[in-house]
Amino acid sequence: MKIRDSKAKKLEDNEIKQIILIRTDLKMTKGKIAAQAAHAAVATQEIVRLKNKHIWKKWLLEGQKKVVLKVNSEDELLYYFNEAKKVNLPAELIHDRGLTQLPPNTLTALGIGPILEKEAKKIKLDELKLL
Repeated sequence: MKIRDSKAKKLEDNEIKQIILIRTDLKMTKGKIAAQAAHAAVATQEIVRLKNKHIWKKWLLEGQKKVVLKVNSEDELLYYFNEAKKVNLPAELIHDRGLTQLPPNTLTALGIGPILEKEAKKIKLDELKLL
């Protein structure tokens, strides 16, 4: 049984996913959240496409797995951005242009990856809840 468990863990650690963090304290509409998540997804996948084409292609072929998590404040979003940067993960903060619901330059989201699952574990995102 332990062999099977370790194999499953190894496979999970090699999964590639993109992680999007969204601020819930802003009370954005569903459409606004979708737009901000899309901005984060596009921005960070482009970083990976340019810097790690192998991971990017594998992620594309495997269905572009994404996980969207919620944070409660700008400070919390910045904390995870700084943690990602400390361990050299591709990360991008998203600021709203202020054309609709939010003031200009409001920090709304953070995109990380696509990265290997084992890399995601380095910044302890498991304490966050799904959006």
